[in-house]
Amino acid sequence: MQTVTSLPADDKMCGWYHTSRSRTPKAAHTGESKARWAVIGAGFTGLAAARQLALNFPDDEVVLIEAQEVGFGTSGRNAGFAIDLPHDIGADDYIGDIATAKTTLKLNLLGQTILRELVAAHGIDCHMNASGKYQAAVGERGVAVLEAYRRGLDKLGQSYEVIDGKALPKHIGTSFYRQALFTPGTVLVQPSALVKGLADCLPPNVTLYEHTPVTEVEYGDKIVLAHRNGRITADKLVLANNAFGMRFGFLERTMLPVFLYASLTRPLTPAEQAELGGKPFWGVIPADPFGSTLRRTHDNRILVRNSFSFNPDGRPKEHYLPRFAQRHRLSFERRFPMLPKVDFEYTWSGSLALSQNHKGFFGQLAPNVYGALCCNGLGITRGTVTGTLLADWLAGKPNPLIDFLLETSGPNKAPPEPFLSLGVNATLWWGQRKAGLES
Repeated sequence: MQTVTSLPADDKMCGWYHTSRSRTPKAAHTGESKARWAVIGAGFTGLAAARQLALNFPDDEVVLIEAQEVGFGTSGRNAGFAIDLPHDIGADDYIGDIATAKTTLKLNLLGQTILRELVAAHGIDCHMNASGKYQAAVGERGVAVLEAYRRGLDKLGQSYEVIDGKALPKHIGTSFYRQALFTPGTVLVQPSALVKGLADCLPPNVTLYEHTPVTEVEYGDKIVLAHRNGRITADKLVLANNAFGMRFGFLERTMLPVFLYASLTRPLTPAEQAELGGKPFWGVIPADPFGSTLRRTHDNRILVRNSFSFNPDGRPKEHYLPRFAQRHRLSFERRFPMLPKVDFEYTWSGSLALSQNHKGFFGQLAPNVYGALCCNGLGITRGTVTGTLLADWLAGKPNPLIDFLLETSGPNKAPPEPFLSLGVNATLWWGQRKAGLES
């Protein structure tokens, strides 16, 4: 019997969750149940896996188990960038091995396609917009990053536009940046709205249980998932819960639960929108990975996302929120001095499952146990495509992309504590300090 020693418990003021449509959560599980398939985690990966398992095995019952509420957890807390391009931060040109990059591009594009088709087929109101993204630099160091990425994009044969800082206000309303690299293939979404919509259009042979945190697991010929109000017995288990997969006894010390923090303003008034200028809908990512991500949303709010913490138990620390909200305020004021009276309505945290070698896990973890874990910050596209392809692999469907994922070495092992926390915290501190005005 494996005891699950840490459970998700996200903070309560996620702006994406509160500004998306409300829905009635599915009932929590009670009593004794049996199913052919059980999937743990109703984020992008788990929703995709459960959907595709149900389609591949229409006579089987698929149980999807969520510890919290759909749209409230990690998948509803990111910045909403469904990115198409590979971005290997370990490579000088951010592309690296060209064959790997081309396959990664195919994976990301397939993830985008799956989501586009589901949003169109089911009328999911998630403000999906193929608006591209701006990767923006403040100083010379950031400009050098953009130049390196341009070389990589040239090698990959992908289009882009270099925008001088003087021209940027016409795009994003601020003259704060020195240069930006615009790539057209990114799709922006309201992430919590998308996750909620995906959960509400699952095939009929998927049963979703929310507010059902699993506390114990028994592995063997059957998988027994126990929680405080009952048990679910399944023939096969799929783990789609990212870093919490380690709490189920697998891939220990390979995934780093790193938290990012975001704030969302109130809606801008018509006068403030005119003062800001620029396009009505856009997204900016920083040239420096430790800098600030920005969004202007469909309802004319501004999102600021920066600041990191390493929380080994995978749970947020709410006492960090006021401190990081002050950082968000400073970042906002630097970029938007024309909006001095615009306050934040929401501040929240969201976790990333990162590995030291920037690789995820895909495949079999143990007899009757499978997983698609560790998205390394690309959960929308990568989670969607790996969840879908894992279900196809379990159905015996051949696909070169599946072969590529199976052949990937997976996340490597990190040092034990206390060396792990010391090393990660030092890296985060130095990275944020070095980012300077990018943050």
